[in-house]
Amino acid sequence: MWLLQCIGVLLGIGVHLHPASTFPFILTQLSTRKSSCKLIPSSMTLCHGVGYGEMRLPNLLGHDTMKEVLQQAGSWVPLLTKQCHADTKKFLCSLFAPVCLSDLEEAVHPCRSLCEEVRDGCTPVMAAFGFPWPDMFNCTQFPEGNELCVPPAGMEEKPLVVKEELPCAACQNGGDVDKAFLQDFCSWDFALKISIHSTSTLDGDLMVVPEVKSRTVYKAKGWTEEELKKKTYLWLTDG
Repeated sequence: MWLLQCIGVLLGIGVHLHPASTFPFILTQLSTRKSSCKLIPSSMTLCHGVGYGEMRLPNLLGHDTMKEVLQQAGSWVPLLTKQCHADTKKFLCSLFAPVCLSDLEEAVHPCRSLCEEVRDGCTPVMAAFGFPWPDMFNCTQFPEGNELCVPPAGMEEKPLVVKEELPCAACQNGGDVDKAFLQDFCSWDFALKISIHSTSTLDGDLMVVPEVKSRTVYKAKGWTEEELKKKTYLWLTDG
Protein backbone atom coordinates (compact mmCIF):
# COMPACT_ATOMS: atom_id res chain seq x y z
CA MET A 1 0.00 0.00 0.00
CA TRP A 2 2.86 2.37 0.85
CA LEU A 3 4.38 1.71 -2.56
CA LEU A 4 1.16 2.60 -4.36
CA GLN A 5 0.83 5.81 -2.37
CA CYS A 6 4.44 6.68 -3.19
CA ILE A 7 3.89 6.19 -6.92
CA GLY A 8 0.72 8.25 -6.73
CA VAL A 9 2.59 11.14 -5.10
CA LEU A 10 5.47 10.99 -7.57
CA LEU A 11 3.34 10.90 -10.70
CA GLY A 12 0.40 12.92 -9.45
CA ILE A 13 -1.91 10.13 -10.59
CA GLY A 14 -3.80 7.08 -9.41
CA VAL A 15 -2.47 3.59 -10.07
CA HIS A 16 -4.05 0.18 -10.48
CA LEU A 17 -2.54 -3.06 -9.25
CA HIS A 18 -3.03 -6.70 -10.00
CA PRO A 19 -0.32 -8.48 -7.94
CA ALA A 20 -0.18 -11.66 -10.00
CA SER A 21 0.07 -9.85 -13.34
CA THR A 22 2.92 -10.04 -15.82
CA PHE A 23 3.62 -7.93 -18.89
CA PRO A 24 3.30 -10.07 -22.06
CA PHE A 25 4.09 -7.12 -24.30
CA ILE A 26 6.55 -6.53 -27.12
CA LEU A 27 8.22 -3.79 -25.11
CA THR A 28 11.59 -4.49 -23.54
CA GLN A 29 11.21 -6.91 -20.66
CA LEU A 30 13.21 -5.21 -17.95
CA SER A 31 12.72 -8.14 -15.63
CA THR A 32 15.14 -10.14 -17.80
CA ARG A 33 17.70 -7.35 -18.08
CA LYS A 34 19.74 -5.64 -15.41
CA SER A 35 18.35 -2.15 -14.89
CA SER A 36 19.19 0.75 -12.62
CA CYS A 37 17.84 4.09 -11.48
CA LYS A 38 19.36 7.15 -13.10
CA LEU A 39 18.68 10.83 -12.54
CA ILE A 40 16.68 12.37 -15.37
CA PRO A 41 19.22 14.75 -16.94
CA SER A 42 18.37 18.44 -17.17
CA SER A 43 19.10 18.23 -20.90
CA MET A 44 16.13 15.88 -21.38
CA THR A 45 13.69 18.59 -22.44
CA LEU A 46 10.89 16.14 -23.17
CA CYS A 47 10.49 15.26 -19.49
CA HIS A 48 11.05 18.61 -17.76
CA GLY A 49 8.59 18.93 -14.88
CA VAL A 50 7.29 15.39 -15.28
CA GLY A 51 6.88 15.00 -11.51
CA TYR A 52 9.68 12.58 -10.57
CA GLY A 53 13.46 12.75 -10.66
CA GLU A 54 14.73 9.23 -11.43
CA MET A 55 14.15 7.03 -14.46
CA ARG A 56 14.82 3.37 -15.15
CA LEU A 57 17.50 2.46 -17.65
CA PRO A 58 17.19 0.55 -19.96
CA ASN A 59 13.83 2.21 -20.61
CA LEU A 60 10.68 0.65 -22.02
CA LEU A 61 11.80 1.30 -25.60
CA GLY A 62 15.03 -0.66 -25.21
CA HIS A 63 17.40 2.31 -25.01
CA ASP A 64 20.43 1.17 -23.03
CA THR A 65 22.38 4.41 -22.67
CA MET A 66 21.43 7.93 -21.63
CA LYS A 67 22.94 9.24 -24.86
CA GLU A 68 20.56 7.09 -26.86
CA VAL A 69 17.60 8.15 -24.70
CA LEU A 70 18.36 11.86 -25.18
CA GLN A 71 18.85 11.40 -28.90
CA GLN A 72 15.56 9.59 -29.42
CA ALA A 73 13.47 11.58 -26.94
CA GLY A 74 14.53 14.90 -28.44
CA SER A 75 12.69 14.20 -31.68
CA TRP A 76 9.37 14.09 -29.79
CA VAL A 77 9.66 17.51 -28.14
CA PRO A 78 7.92 19.30 -31.06
CA LEU A 79 4.80 17.18 -30.49
CA LEU A 80 4.41 18.73 -27.03
CA THR A 81 4.20 22.20 -28.59
CA LYS A 82 1.23 21.07 -30.71
CA GLN A 83 -0.83 20.56 -27.52
CA CYS A 84 -2.72 17.70 -29.15
CA HIS A 85 -3.45 16.11 -25.75
CA ALA A 86 -2.92 17.15 -22.14
CA ASP A 87 -1.27 13.79 -21.28
CA THR A 88 1.22 13.69 -24.17
CA LYS A 89 4.22 14.37 -21.92
CA LYS A 90 3.03 11.84 -19.32
CA PHE A 91 2.67 9.11 -21.94
CA LEU A 92 5.97 9.76 -23.75
CA CYS A 93 7.96 10.05 -20.52
CA SER A 94 6.44 6.84 -19.15
CA LEU A 95 8.23 5.12 -22.05
CA PHE A 96 11.39 7.17 -22.57
CA ALA A 97 11.98 7.82 -18.84
CA PRO A 98 9.88 5.35 -16.82
CA VAL A 99 9.72 6.21 -13.13
CA CYS A 100 12.26 4.25 -11.06
CA LEU A 101 11.54 3.27 -7.45
CA SER A 102 14.03 1.26 -5.41
CA ASP A 103 11.24 -0.88 -3.89
CA LEU A 104 9.91 -1.84 -7.32
CA GLU A 105 11.99 -4.11 -9.55
CA GLU A 106 9.97 -3.60 -12.74
CA ALA A 107 9.19 -0.41 -14.63
CA VAL A 108 5.68 1.01 -14.48
CA HIS A 109 4.06 0.82 -17.92
CA PRO A 110 1.54 3.33 -19.25
CA CYS A 111 -2.06 2.10 -19.12
CA ARG A 112 -3.68 1.25 -22.44
CA SER A 113 -6.28 3.96 -21.87
CA LEU A 114 -3.53 6.59 -21.53
CA CYS A 115 -1.99 5.45 -24.81
CA GLU A 116 -5.34 5.43 -26.61
CA GLU A 117 -6.31 8.91 -25.46
CA VAL A 118 -2.98 10.42 -26.51
CA ARG A 119 -3.03 8.47 -29.79
CA ASP A 120 -6.55 9.63 -30.67
CA GLY A 121 -5.68 13.23 -29.85
CA CYS A 122 -2.31 13.40 -31.60
CA THR A 123 -2.63 11.11 -34.62
CA PRO A 124 -4.53 13.71 -36.74
CA VAL A 125 -1.90 16.36 -35.99
CA MET A 126 0.99 13.99 -36.75
CA ALA A 127 -0.68 12.79 -39.95
CA ALA A 128 -1.06 16.37 -41.16
CA PHE A 129 2.72 16.67 -41.09
CA GLY A 130 3.31 13.27 -42.68
CA PHE A 131 4.05 11.23 -39.54
CA PRO A 132 1.99 8.11 -38.68
CA TRP A 133 1.45 6.82 -35.14
CA PRO A 134 4.52 4.57 -34.67
CA ASP A 135 4.30 0.80 -34.17
CA MET A 136 6.42 1.05 -31.02
CA PHE A 137 3.50 2.95 -29.44
CA ASN A 138 0.96 0.25 -30.31
CA CYS A 139 -1.60 0.64 -27.53
CA THR A 140 -2.61 -3.04 -27.46
CA GLN A 141 0.72 -3.94 -25.83
CA PHE A 142 -0.04 -1.94 -22.68
CA PRO A 143 -1.95 -3.17 -19.60
CA GLU A 144 -5.69 -2.50 -19.54
CA GLY A 145 -5.74 -0.95 -16.08
CA ASN A 146 -6.21 -3.88 -13.69
CA GLU A 147 -2.41 -3.96 -13.31
CA LEU A 148 0.12 -1.45 -12.07
CA CYS A 149 0.26 1.22 -14.77
CA VAL A 150 0.17 4.95 -15.42
CA PRO A 151 -3.44 6.00 -16.18
CA PRO A 152 -4.67 9.13 -17.95
CA ALA A 153 -5.34 12.17 -15.79
CA GLY A 154 -8.82 12.55 -14.35
CA MET A 155 -10.93 15.34 -15.79
CA GLU A 156 -10.24 17.46 -12.70
CA GLU A 157 -6.48 17.12 -13.31
CA LYS A 158 -6.44 18.06 -16.99
CA PRO A 159 -5.56 21.65 -17.87
CA LEU A 160 -7.51 23.48 -20.53
CA VAL A 161 -5.80 22.80 -23.83
CA VAL A 162 -6.38 24.88 -26.95
CA LYS A 163 -5.78 22.60 -29.91
CA GLU A 164 -3.70 23.95 -32.74
CA GLU A 165 -5.49 24.10 -36.07
CA LEU A 166 -4.30 21.63 -38.67
CA PRO A 167 -2.34 23.18 -41.54
CA CYS A 168 -4.19 24.05 -44.71
CA ALA A 169 -4.02 21.65 -47.67
CA ALA A 170 -1.43 23.81 -49.46
CA CYS A 171 0.94 23.42 -46.51
CA GLN A 172 0.85 19.62 -46.38
CA ASN A 173 3.18 18.93 -49.29
CA GLY A 174 5.81 16.28 -48.64
CA GLY A 175 9.26 15.87 -50.10
CA ASP A 176 11.09 18.92 -51.41
CA VAL A 177 8.85 21.70 -50.15
CA ASP A 178 10.53 24.52 -52.09
CA LYS A 179 10.49 22.55 -55.33
CA ALA A 180 6.83 21.65 -54.91
CA PHE A 181 6.03 25.27 -54.09
CA LEU A 182 7.65 26.52 -57.27
CA GLN A 183 6.04 23.87 -59.45
CA ASP A 184 2.52 24.13 -58.04
CA PHE A 185 2.05 27.78 -57.23
CA CYS A 186 4.12 29.90 -59.60
CA SER A 187 1.42 29.73 -62.25
CA TRP A 188 -0.36 32.37 -60.17
CA ASP A 189 0.25 36.12 -60.40
CA PHE A 190 1.81 36.21 -56.97
CA ALA A 191 4.18 33.70 -55.37
CA LEU A 192 5.66 34.59 -52.00
CA LYS A 193 7.52 32.79 -49.27
CA ILE A 194 7.14 34.69 -46.00
CA SER A 195 7.36 34.49 -42.25
CA ILE A 196 4.18 35.88 -40.74
CA HIS A 197 4.45 38.81 -38.35
CA SER A 198 0.76 39.04 -37.46
CA THR A 199 -2.77 38.39 -38.74
CA SER A 200 -6.13 40.10 -38.32
CA THR A 201 -9.64 39.59 -39.64
CA LEU A 202 -11.91 42.15 -41.31
CA ASP A 203 -15.39 41.21 -42.55
CA GLY A 204 -14.38 37.57 -42.77
CA ASP A 205 -11.21 38.25 -44.80
CA LEU A 206 -7.80 37.50 -43.31
CA MET A 207 -5.02 40.10 -43.48
CA VAL A 208 -1.54 38.62 -43.19
CA VAL A 209 1.31 40.95 -42.26
CA PRO A 210 4.67 39.45 -43.27
CA GLU A 211 8.07 39.97 -41.76
CA VAL A 212 9.66 42.11 -44.49
CA LYS A 213 13.23 40.90 -43.94
CA SER A 214 12.26 37.23 -44.26
CA ARG A 215 10.11 37.68 -47.36
CA THR A 216 11.09 36.02 -50.65
CA VAL A 217 9.20 37.13 -53.77
CA TYR A 218 9.23 34.46 -56.47
CA LYS A 219 6.75 36.21 -58.72
CA ALA A 220 4.87 39.50 -58.42
CA LYS A 221 2.97 40.26 -61.61
CA GLY A 222 2.05 43.92 -61.79
CA TRP A 223 4.26 45.06 -58.89
CA THR A 224 6.98 47.64 -59.41
CA GLU A 225 10.35 47.47 -57.67
CA GLU A 226 9.34 50.48 -55.58
CA GLU A 227 6.14 48.79 -54.42
CA LEU A 228 8.01 45.65 -53.48
CA LYS A 229 10.23 47.64 -51.13
CA LYS A 230 7.23 48.84 -49.14
CA LYS A 231 5.56 46.93 -46.35
CA THR A 232 2.93 44.85 -48.08
CA TYR A 233 -0.07 42.95 -46.75
CA LEU A 234 -1.60 39.73 -48.03
CA TRP A 235 -5.41 39.47 -48.01
CA LEU A 236 -7.02 36.01 -48.03
CA THR A 237 -10.66 36.15 -49.06
CA ASP A 238 -12.93 34.43 -46.52
CA GLY A 239 -9.88 33.72 -44.37
